[in-house]
Amino acid sequence: MSAAIASGAPLYGLVLAGGHSSRMQRDKATLEYQGESQLERTMALLDGRVTQAFVSVRAAQQADSHRSRYALIVDEQQDLGPCGGILAAQSRHPQAAWLVLACDLPFLDGHTLDHLIAARAPERPATAYRSARDGLPEPLCAIYEPASHAALLRAVQGGQRCPRKFLIGTDALLIDPPDPRALENVNTPDEFERARAMLAGGATAGSKRIAVQYYALLREQAQCSGETVRTAAGTPNELYRELNSRYRFTLPPELLRVAVNAEFADWSHPLADGDSVVFIPPVAGG
Repeated sequence: MSAAIASGAPLYGLVLAGGHSSRMQRDKATLEYQGESQLERTMALLDGRVTQAFVSVRAAQQADSHRSRYALIVDEQQDLGPCGGILAAQSRHPQAAWLVLACDLPFLDGHTLDHLIAARAPERPATAYRSARDGLPEPLCAIYEPASHAALLRAVQGGQRCPRKFLIGTDALLIDPPDPRALENVNTPDEFERARAMLAGGATAGSKRIAVQYYALLREQAQCSGETVRTAAGTPNELYRELNSRYRFTLPPELLRVAVNAEFADWSHPLADGDSVVFIPPVAGG
């Protein structure tokens, strides 16, 4: 609990579970990973890290059995998306800062939340992670201070509905995530099946953190030059296949070279926690 309250306002938790899940075609809050619904898992992550935790819902969801077991904050206005949920929470408890989480982050872990809470800057309107892909704020794993309420309300009244654009226009503190994959959301049935398979693999084979670097075409397709991933892959070949399901790389492994810990390695080289892996495309030209 001591990490949950930095200097400044007490830290409350808000899980956004009021969406329509139109792309998923199922309620994302009820999707199960390793026998636990995403809403249950996200609320469990907040336990011990915040003073109080709430689930953000639309008015029509108050009687839903998955949500009603928790303390609820109901949207005061309709069709405002995440901004509506944040505003309703701030109106209910204006003295609190809010650790806001989406309910569709199956790779989110306690370490990522602890890192964010430790970096919290109460004198700023918000503290958020910087996207590893485009450098922009990640608004749905972020801390919103009480001072952000007036500015967010003005933005919404002016037609703004995007919390990311709101944060771009503020003096929010942006920090790099310790594991960019922890902030990946799941929006479609295919993404759900891939995420569930990856998490199941991690549970049976043991999870490890691997630093990955991309060059040339791979960097373009991954939209980043490098990242740290949590994986159950035992070899570079397994790791590349796992990443390929995520980024849809167009280069097959046989056209690449791989290096592990700065030395060229075979695709069957065993990987260990903390290893660094580089996938090297063929050099263009003569």
